[in-house]
Amino acid sequence: MTRPSWQRIPQSLWRWLQSKRSLWTQLAWGILGLILALVLVSGLRGLEALSYRDDPTDGVFVLGGSIRREIYSAQYARSHPQIPILISTGSLPPCIYLIFERDNAPMDRVWLENCAYSTFYNFFYSLPILERWQVHHVELITSASHLPRAIWMARISLGLHGIWVDANIVPEIGVPGNQESRLKTLLDVTRTGLWAVLSQIYAPSCDQIIQLSEVDLDHWATKGFHCEHQGQVDWQP
Repeated sequence: MTRPSWQRIPQSLWRWLQSKRSLWTQLAWGILGLILALVLVSGLRGLEALSYRDDPTDGVFVLGGSIRREIYSAQYARSHPQIPILISTGSLPPCIYLIFERDNAPMDRVWLENCAYSTFYNFFYSLPILERWQVHHVELITSASHLPRAIWMARISLGLHGIWVDANIVPEIGVPGNQESRLKTLLDVTRTGLWAVLSQIYAPSCDQIIQLSEVDLDHWATKGFHCEHQGQVDWQP
């Protein structure tokens, strides 16, 4: 007795799935192979970072969150004018400019990245820039209140791309913007690890990068800006 067509549909679907089983199997093995390859590459680059541990510093990475970090960066730039500095979403650009100008610190090797809006995205957007600079030993400028989350994230995100990271802690007055918790640290370190592997094949771009020397104070004056009191900078057009 011939079955109605509505009863034959599941059988047809099952036969179709059976015929495609080898294709799905190959796809699954391909994805697994890609993941293992990325993990292997990340591990090898992590070992590469270890080899640069004793090399001299050739780059500085500043995490935003306190204007005292930019004050410290200006002092660093004055004593190490040859080392490039990247400040990720710090104080307003004119405030950083005025701090460097006041301290007679060179600005031509200082860059501002203003796409990031959290510590995770500090590394997300700044890693490709540091890689373009071909740096291998970076000093991470941040505050004690931002540790250990910041240094763990740095050594995972940058370390698995062949960049060794040392922490350079800035003394603070008051409480910086970065506040820590165990849950926040766990979540950020976990997604940083996942991103460190995926970023072996994908590099995001930021369209808000500017050299500090190119900051236009007159333009900012028309918009109006206010600098954190601890910066002790003021400007009149």
